[in-house]
Amino acid sequence: MTTHPMLTALQAQASEFIALRRDLHRHPELGLSEHRTAQLVAERLEAWGYTVHRGLATTGVVGQLKRGNGPRRLGLRADMDALPIQETSGKPWASAHDGVMHACGHDGHTAMLLAAAHHLAHHVDFSGTLNLIFQPAEEYPGGAKLMIEQGLFARFPCDAVFAMHNMPGIPQGRLVLRDGAALASSDDVTITLHATGGHGAAPQLATDPVVAAASLVMALQTVVSRNVDPQQMAVVTVGALHAGRASNVIPDRATLELSVRSLDPGVRDLLERRIRALAVAQAESFGVRAEVDYKRDYPVLVNTLAETDFARRVALELLGPDHVTLNGPALNGSEDFAVMLEHCPGSYLLIGNGDGEGGCMVHNPGYDFHDDNVGVGAAYWALLAERFLVDAAPGL
Repeated sequence: MTTHPMLTALQAQASEFIALRRDLHRHPELGLSEHRTAQLVAERLEAWGYTVHRGLATTGVVGQLKRGNGPRRLGLRADMDALPIQETSGKPWASAHDGVMHACGHDGHTAMLLAAAHHLAHHVDFSGTLNLIFQPAEEYPGGAKLMIEQGLFARFPCDAVFAMHNMPGIPQGRLVLRDGAALASSDDVTITLHATGGHGAAPQLATDPVVAAASLVMALQTVVSRNVDPQQMAVVTVGALHAGRASNVIPDRATLELSVRSLDPGVRDLLERRIRALAVAQAESFGVRAEVDYKRDYPVLVNTLAETDFARRVALELLGPDHVTLNGPALNGSEDFAVMLEHCPGSYLLIGNGDGEGGCMVHNPGYDFHDDNVGVGAAYWALLAERFLVDAAPGL
């Protein structure tokens, strides 16, 4: 890596925020219950001179720092929530709460932004408005949407908003950027097949939802292979099928649970139309009735070009070209920062959490955030804010 002064400065103070990150990891909190985390964040921001606003989406925190009369307004977002997973990492700072852990690195994201907040408050003389958004419930039920509905961008307008997420499998500290569609939409679908139950020895006197469900599972596989343009990404996964409890009883219902993803809003609409039509038609062909509960969750995450180009320039300045991927691949995962990008231009980037042995994937009980990323991520945020608010974001 380069020895950019910002990187040197933030790495020098990283130990304090690594300790904070480990404290957050040991005390994880689920979405909309991040009370301890929010209190910790708010207290530190207030101590550093930020005006702190609490309560958006229950536990959300916005720290605002206004200086001078500069018109530019920057938003930086970190998520705070944990997951309902039993940790098996064996680390000394492993979760103290059974069944809850920071399995996605949001403890690290919070620590990175706090470290940057401290540096910006004490060492960067800018003119403009800095909005630091500490968001609850990224995993569930979608804190970004809740914060926006409760006035996030109306109360704290931003000219651009940025977020960063760690990614195992990428070398530690490497930054990966992408303009356009970067993460998939995510929809949850429940299909309930209503039938007439009966004795397993007399199927002619019943209508069988299990056979209909089995046929529907196979039919759903044709949506991607035969309805979606082969050059487009789409996923239809039947993750659960529930029906019956005894071998000699035909149940009166079967339930399928689907995860549906795409990287294009038009494909997303197509998937919904075809899944609904197939469910109804397949059910009717077996003499049962389909009820489809189609829940649209997170939209496609689309990074705007100008803001992503700006973010690329900052990454190259901080780390040099050997440690930056300028246009990485789109991923099938989803993120509710996509909702913020529907309301404000901006960009979402990745920071490598390590590859090879020890590069445990997120949402895994053995996962842990790479502490060396605290300094790198904080330096990136601090430099991006400086370039945006001090240098007036050339090119934007």
